[in-house]
Amino acid sequence: MVGQRAQHRPFGLPLLIHLCLLHLGASGKPHPTPRAVTEEALSLQGVRGGSVELACGSGPAPLVVLWSFTPLGSVVPRPVAVTDGASSKVEPGALALGIVSLQNSSLVLRELREGARGHFLCQALHVSGDQLHTTYSYLTLAVLVPVSKPQVRLSDPSPVEGASVVATCAVREGTEPMTFAWQHQAPQGLGEVLVGAKEPLLWLDPVNRMHLGWYVCSAYNAVSRLSSDGIFLDVVYGPEKPVITVEPLGLTEEGFWASEKEEVTLSCLAASNPPSHYVWFWDDTQVHTGPTYVIASASRAHTGLYTCLARNSYLDTRAQTSVQLTVYYPPAGQPSCAVLPTPAAVTLLCTWPGGLPTVQLQWEGPHGTGPTALSNSTWTHAATGLPNGSIFTCTGQHPALALPALCRATLWEPPQSPTCWITTTVGDQFILLSCEWPGGTPPAALSWFDGQGQPLGGSSSSLAIHMLQARGNLAGREFTCQGSHPLRIPDVQCRLQLEAPQLTVTEPRVSVLEGGEAWLECALQSGTPPAQLLWLGPQGQQVEQSTSKFLLQPEGAQLRLQIQDADPARHRGTYQCVAHNAVGNSSQSVLLEVLRYPVPPNVTISRLTYRRHRREVQLQWAIQGPGNLTGFLVQQRASVPGPGAGAWEIAASDIEPESRGRQLGGLDPGVLYAFRILALNHHTTGHPSEAKTPVDPPFSAYPAVLGAAGTGMVVATVASLLVFQYAARHPQIFPRLGQWLIPMEQRHQQRGSREGPEALASIETPTTTPSSDPAPESTDAPVNVTITVTATP
Repeated sequence: MVGQRAQHRPFGLPLLIHLCLLHLGASGKPHPTPRAVTEEALSLQGVRGGSVELACGSGPAPLVVLWSFTPLGSVVPRPVAVTDGASSKVEPGALALGIVSLQNSSLVLRELREGARGHFLCQALHVSGDQLHTTYSYLTLAVLVPVSKPQVRLSDPSPVEGASVVATCAVREGTEPMTFAWQHQAPQGLGEVLVGAKEPLLWLDPVNRMHLGWYVCSAYNAVSRLSSDGIFLDVVYGPEKPVITVEPLGLTEEGFWASEKEEVTLSCLAASNPPSHYVWFWDDTQVHTGPTYVIASASRAHTGLYTCLARNSYLDTRAQTSVQLTVYYPPAGQPSCAVLPTPAAVTLLCTWPGGLPTVQLQWEGPHGTGPTALSNSTWTHAATGLPNGSIFTCTGQHPALALPALCRATLWEPPQSPTCWITTTVGDQFILLSCEWPGGTPPAALSWFDGQGQPLGGSSSSLAIHMLQARGNLAGREFTCQGSHPLRIPDVQCRLQLEAPQLTVTEPRVSVLEGGEAWLECALQSGTPPAQLLWLGPQGQQVEQSTSKFLLQPEGAQLRLQIQDADPARHRGTYQCVAHNAVGNSSQSVLLEVLRYPVPPNVTISRLTYRRHRREVQLQWAIQGPGNLTGFLVQQRASVPGPGAGAWEIAASDIEPESRGRQLGGLDPGVLYAFRILALNHHTTGHPSEAKTPVDPPFSAYPAVLGAAGTGMVVATVASLLVFQYAARHPQIFPRLGQWLIPMEQRHQQRGSREGPEALASIETPTTTPSSDPAPESTDAPVNVTITVTATP
């Protein structure tokens, strides 16, 4: 907003110009007096809390606009806001008016306050040619205040009937003039406006029982209207003289009558507030407390005077009424009443067989009485002028005891209008036109007519069904069900039109990649009777829910066919969505295209060798050329020359596309196998590689020979050294070898003596003692050497 932006940047024009505009006009004369302002001011209205926009004249945009405000009762204007178009300033004191902002040259007041009542002056500086001139706009703003929620107070919330009561409607605030309205609602009735009660005070003098209920006061002015919460006026009165009713009703000159062994209910009601307490007396004996006294099985002993005493405990007042009850012996049961429909009239039947003597019956209706008859009374009454809810009473009288008995028949018009619908039998062989109009006394008569107005069969009560044989020429035919009732004029109708079904498909052509899911959808647009939907496959066979790879999903008037794991050989082709009912059928075609994935590149076997005694093979391959692939498939078969070769079997699958080798096991060493490999692109298989049989791996003996020779030389050298050492220590065992070894040892010692005679002199020769034992001859244990040679190819 302009006003909000102005608070965050300095105002760039000198305030002196604005002060000059405030005191001088275009001619330099003082501005008009407040009286002149009042006479020329434009009157505006705003609502407290709302918003109002004050326009500063019309014409081209001014150079400078200055708004000032003069409160009511004051002559001193107060600056409000100023703008030069590029910047603006709002005085802090303007918050007393509301949230003030400038929109171009207009002054906008939001969240209007009551302090904004008064006169507003807009001074605008304009340029006309080479001259400056000032224009003035005077506005008088009236701030209206909505009325507050009224509060109602009663001078006496529970007065006694006949006293004086004043209801006061208080309103805390609101702009005058205010108007008041009063509404009264009885406890069991609807609210009513009290005509003439337009003041805040409502006088009820004297108050009576008709004033009992809820009172609501409404106050409104030019801005708003509010109503108070309801307040309850509880008028205390009564009891009035009680009224006694007897059921079943039977009147005599003395009072009431009842049949023997019947349940007789005596009810007592006295107008009173608070409700009365009731006490029943039979002759002078108290028999019951409460408003209703029930005699479960009347007998002659129950004949007598029954008195109902009503007491108001709040006022401690009483009232009573007495009736005479006489028990007679009428025929068993009660009269039976029935109503039969006839053209433009109603036939009333009243029967009451038995009794001694025969009971006399007479009908009585809203327009008079009917004939008198014994045991069975029939009265045909014209339906003209009978309102809905008319009651007819059959009165039975016993001549000997003057015992009357009653039964009633109430005429009711069936609600709403007839309802029509169509169904078909199994296999759509027959069409059933059904029409129903339930309720009503007597029941409504229903009849079917064809399109030419010819009747189809007779009439029925409440429900009419007509059967047609299904055939194609019924499409477009119209049938009418006409309902008649003595109380409904004119007759009412409902119509049906037979229609062949109409279909639409979502997409007439559907494409899906091999192995994917395809959705075929069709919807029923119309059809009477309701049509059945089904799908036919490319070969014309019906697609069932149990068919593999197919899933039917009915949704209201739609039938969706889901094809899973699409296969070009099985699923590609034209599908038919067929809708048929008893009067025709319709179909729509959908072409399903199952697209294959591109053929993957060719694969060749680069190496195929045996391992582990020919029970395993090591397979390696290579890819030739570009192309997409998702895996490999290895096949094997027993390689038998000629036409008897075995079938190819899967040796390995689920091989990653990055793999280039595989080890296969579980082979029979006695069988010669052939292997081939294929590349896979999803469900598309590439060309198989050339079939190959595994070969033994190449054998290299050179490392084994060298290893064996080196090991033999080491073993021979160690054995010779051990033999020489043993012969030197034991010359007596090997004399020739010892003679050859001893001279060599002596020559070695002589060579050592010539080189160092001093060293020989320093050597002590140990002396031997005759008594000492000769040194024992040393014996060495034989040495065993085990050499293991392993040759590894």
